[in-house]
Amino acid sequence: MSKISKLFKGSSSSSSSSSSKSKHHRSRGGPSPQEAIHKLRETEEMLTKKQDYLEKRIEQELMIAKKNGTKNKRAALQALKRKKRLEQQLTQIDGTLSTIEFQREALENSHTNTEVLKNMGFAAKAMKQVHENMDIDKIDDLMADITEQQDVAHEISDAISRPFGDQFDEDELLAELAELEEEELEESMDRMGGLPSVPSSRLPSARPSQRASTKKRAEEEDNDMRALASWAI
Repeated sequence: MSKISKLFKGSSSSSSSSSSKSKHHRSRGGPSPQEAIHKLRETEEMLTKKQDYLEKRIEQELMIAKKNGTKNKRAALQALKRKKRLEQQLTQIDGTLSTIEFQREALENSHTNTEVLKNMGFAAKAMKQVHENMDIDKIDDLMADITEQQDVAHEISDAISRPFGDQFDEDELLAELAELEEEELEESMDRMGGLPSVPSSRLPSARPSQRASTKKRAEEEDNDMRALASWAI
């Protein structure tokens, strides 16, 4: 093998090794999710600006075609061709934007899920560390002691609130009070000589002179009413 071939072989091997190292380095140190999302947003902004530019160009070409429609047919046709090409580019940009938006949203959701899982794992470790100093058996014993002390407190409260002295039946007392009231009523009636008697004779009726005067007064009132009615007619 000549020196020239060895030289080219060595240079090719060194270049291939350096390229493989650079590829390995890039794959190991790839962009973070935040960087990728930022790049996608920048691309969306750029394509949106391109959309606005194309829409203005389409309007301009349409105005040119309308202006030269009857005067210069060739210029009008050329303007319509340019308008069609611009509309095709606008359609392609719309599709590209939809793809980029979908990719960005998927990346954002993945990043959010990753952060959520990371925080949940952190919380689980903290909870585990807290529970390491707890003994379930001791907790059960503590709860049993608390329940027992509560029962003792209820018993003490019942004992303190229990009334002292003799206890009587309230119904019997009410019945005895009713009997006393009835006896007092009978005694008061006896002292008054009993209920007054109802008179047996009929009450005297009105005298004839009174009946005549009453009838005459009623007739006079009827005459007055008839006179007022005739006057009103």
